[in-house]
Amino acid sequence: MEELVIRDADVVDGSGADSYRADVVVDRGRIVSIVKEAAAAGCQRPKARRELDAEGLVLSPGFVDMHAHSDLALLRDPDHSAKAAQGVTLEVIGQDGLSYAPVDDRTLGEVRRAIAGWNGYGDDVDFDWRSVGEYLDRLDGGIAVNAAYLIPQGTVRALAVGWDDREATPAELERMRRLVAEGLEQGAVGMSSGLTYTPGMYAKDAELTELCRVVAQYGGYYCPHHRSYGAGALKAYEEMVELTREAGCPLHLAHATMNFGVNKGRAPELLTLLDDALAGGADITLDTYPYTPGCTTLVALLPSWASEGGPERILERLADDDTAERIRHHMEEIGSDGSHGVPMEWETIEISGTGDPALAEYVGRTVLESARLRGESPWQVARHLLLADRLAPTILQHVGHEENVRAIMRHRVHTGGSDGILQGAKPHPRAYGTFPHYLGHYVRELGVLSLEECVAHLTSRPAARLRLPDRGLVREGYRADLVLFDPATVAAGSTFEEPRVLPTGIPYVLVDGRFVMEDGRRTDVLAGRSVRRSPR
Repeated sequence: MEELVIRDADVVDGSGADSYRADVVVDRGRIVSIVKEAAAAGCQRPKARRELDAEGLVLSPGFVDMHAHSDLALLRDPDHSAKAAQGVTLEVIGQDGLSYAPVDDRTLGEVRRAIAGWNGYGDDVDFDWRSVGEYLDRLDGGIAVNAAYLIPQGTVRALAVGWDDREATPAELERMRRLVAEGLEQGAVGMSSGLTYTPGMYAKDAELTELCRVVAQYGGYYCPHHRSYGAGALKAYEEMVELTREAGCPLHLAHATMNFGVNKGRAPELLTLLDDALAGGADITLDTYPYTPGCTTLVALLPSWASEGGPERILERLADDDTAERIRHHMEEIGSDGSHGVPMEWETIEISGTGDPALAEYVGRTVLESARLRGESPWQVARHLLLADRLAPTILQHVGHEENVRAIMRHRVHTGGSDGILQGAKPHPRAYGTFPHYLGHYVRELGVLSLEECVAHLTSRPAARLRLPDRGLVREGYRADLVLFDPATVAAGSTFEEPRVLPTGIPYVLVDGRFVMEDGRRTDVLAGRSVRRSPR
């Protein structure tokens, strides 16, 4: 007898088609049968060792978080309710060009310092891997939800070239090509870049194109955080479209927003650019989170020249008064490349977390607010925080536009990504709320998307981008990564004031046919594993 039958569910199967009522049978991690309208037809109903009454609940495929920063959280936090409670059954990590494989001892220490604001320093993690394959093997030891990995181009460049702003030599470029190929052979699904973060930003287009050629050869995709989301946003999008066209590589645009005052109301221009490229045969997808503020690290706002050489060189420059004044001038009066070419608006920069608890008084306030309270300039506050917290502070950037958010999420190649940073006392609520916020706010309350459309955006579209032949749909033979939610009550619990509150209306989540959420509570099941690139 099969393990589980989910009775009388309203199945939204991920394809975008209308929902239907059915009994769904699960056994050994797979959907083994779907009996539509079983009760109404009066037919013999399937039986199983366990029966779950799903009356009033929607059954959908598990949600895929196409942009996650859980690289260490998956290892240090077996509970991982931040994502499991949202119905996320697969996260794509290794984002924005910086993560923890492939590395050697030198680059591991540098990367840990560089992205401490995203993931913490990792003092509670045993870094017993160096290669992509070894990291994925660690995930296979059992994690809360599944995870796929992108090779981080910035980490690869740090390993082969270092943190200097210069072109790679032919030998260094060949080493980077080999590192990317090895990572893909070991199971990575593609490559990411952070082109406003060091050292990835130092790569010219020709270098990125050569690496993308390797990605394409292995059937992966390129996921860039491109060179500007502000003053040069449209040019930066065009650059990525042209670069991947030249390389013959599929493109997935990370957190594809149009932010800052210069881009208010300009989402249609981005969508026209994408539509033209798609009409010409380009293979493009994108992800967004359903909020207007962004989130990153405070150090990311510095001009690229100030970040050359890595974290220790940044601290040296900040400690030098004359150099620090040059940094301020670029940020406040010119608009540094780290802040997307827009002069700093300190009233939009809210400190969301610090590594040192002694600096907690700054959390939840904008830099401008703290400056006024202390009788200092905003730059004095920012510089102090960077030095005292050794580059660890995270920030919220209140620079988005609701009309842009809604326009982009309607696009036919859109997928969902939380960009969720789990560090800090007041993280962005998207880390705990992205997927229920789509379903509750943008589907039920606003009607921006229909329920069927939205579920397709969060399930089958990302599964297709990841080339996963047995995920993303409720189909017989597919993996039983499933979510049961109440369409009348599903909602994000997290807010900017209380960002770590779990969602409501998602009582059951299954990974590989096993309940990781049951009756709205996290179980002790660790059914997640690495999801590796499928052979072409």
